Amino acid sequence: MVVQIPAAGRSLTLAMDDDAPILIRCHGNPASEVRLYVSHGNGFATDGYLPFWGPLGDGFELALFDMRNHGRNPPSDPARHSYPQMVRDLDRILDGVERALGPKRRVGVFHSMSARAAMKHAIEVGWRWDALALFDPPNVPPPGHPLYPAAEAFELRLTEWAKARRARFEDPAELEAEYAASRAHRKWVAGAHGLMARAVLRRDQAAGDWVLACPPALEAAIYKAALTLNLWPPASAFAGPVMLIGCDPAVERAPPPAHANRILGTEHGYDYATVPGTGHLLQIEEPAACRDILAAFLARHRLAG
Repeated sequence: MVVQIPAAGRSLTLAMDDDAPILIRCHGNPASEVRLYVSHGNGFATDGYLPFWGPLGDGFELALFDMRNHGRNPPSDPARHSYPQMVRDLDRILDGVERALGPKRRVGVFHSMSARAAMKHAIEVGWRWDALALFDPPNVPPPGHPLYPAAEAFELRLTEWAKARRARFEDPAELEAEYAASRAHRKWVAGAHGLMARAVLRRDQAAGDWVLACPPALEAAIYKAALTLNLWPPASAFAGPVMLIGCDPAVERAPPPAHANRILGTEHGYDYATVPGTGHLLQIEEPAACRDILAAFLARHRLAG
């Protein structure tokens, strides 16, 4: 199945504090009083989450963006490919979107890497949201926590996998086939494997092939950085409502983030839910269930579209 990304109502290119450009695509209902900011996990791209975010445009204005060195953004300085820089980027994105489109109530809807960046931003820079909905942020418990060894081993395995992954493809169909054959990605909804493959690849006109927008070395660096973030905050650390939506810790061979989010969510005061039967890419495994959880959370805080 071929899935097409709808044309954006408006696109903005914003310069970050190092002049790296970030492309913002505006979709959805411009009459809505609520703007959802949507981004993705490490090595992926927001267009690949279309099965999740597409229907949200009926009720909300959507500001979609890829993190630096991902998706539709051009390459930028590898030395600045870090969580501290992504935190600064997020602040500039909020400012730039509001300058261009006007202020609205703000909700961050982030997955994995972007969810971690949003947590750091909200704690270290300041609360600039009406709510944050965080899908499976793979936070690492502090050393000494019973879950730390498994989380550490998981991030180190991902680091080594990313370093060694294939970076170039004759056609996006080759990466689509790799996604479809992967145990971690086999539950994606129909069409999502091809959609994500096209979202994360950039055409190399000179070489005549396709290359990962996020180079493997940069993807690996973000996985490894997870062990240095000291990001295990209670819900009380945030100045507004935050929900954790985790993948299912009860599935066979559930990844460590499933267990970490259950512990963080239930023992540290969060509004927490899990999506039964899902893995880490829960938004493209069970997009309707994820939207339902998001809608209920927003309704509790009077943020309906």
